[in-house]
Amino acid sequence: MPKLIFDIETIGEDWDNLDKTTQENLTRWLKRETVSEEEFEKGVEDIKNGLGFSPLTGEIVAIGVLDYETNKGAVYYQAPDQNYQDFEENGIVFRAMTEKQMLENFWQGILEYNEFISFNGRCFDVPFLMIRSAVHEVKPSKDLMSNRYLNNQKFNALHIDLMDQLSFYGAVRRKGSLHLFCRALGLQSPKDGGVTGDEVQPLFKAKEYQKIARYNVGDLSATRDLYEKWDKYINIK
Repeated sequence: MPKLIFDIETIGEDWDNLDKTTQENLTRWLKRETVSEEEFEKGVEDIKNGLGFSPLTGEIVAIGVLDYETNKGAVYYQAPDQNYQDFEENGIVFRAMTEKQMLENFWQGILEYNEFISFNGRCFDVPFLMIRSAVHEVKPSKDLMSNRYLNNQKFNALHIDLMDQLSFYGAVRRKGSLHLFCRALGLQSPKDGGVTGDEVQPLFKAKEYQKIARYNVGDLSATRDLYEKWDKYINIK
């Protein structure tokens, strides 16, 4: 069964460009729960920094895919106002395009795969991909949210979310991050390259688009290595 690893990078909208109703909607609960202006302002900053976690206030700036068998793949990434040519590094093709084009390429490209591997893809990546696809009127080609449990999923769209598998569907008290699992299992973390997910937004503002794309490759590689550990030592077949 052909397997595809996937991962996305996102950024949030500029807070000052949001309409007043949206700002009020996002901060309404803060006004009820904070007891001082200082605490309220700190909460607003946290909300501003978290806009990229929701497809309602954020967008996708990179989508990475990696074929498990060949270890080759592609990263589609946004690079506004830049005339970048396609290039390849270590079997990964980098292609600059709009968010809509990224989504179209992703859904078209996954048609030849039956098994999909992600880390926290069920709670983050796939919902984000689907909502942003609806924004651009792009139709998803496969249902990657069919069922949380592997033995009940569709045969042509088996989605192995390693966050689910390594937390045993939430049975453990605390869910680990990709970095923590890599660290514990002796794997190279994508954070070892000096870039973290929190830096994607400032990197995008600084027009470091290709740096974001290369960071995405690190996430793909780490997810691949983590999948192999899970499949060999934890997955009971």
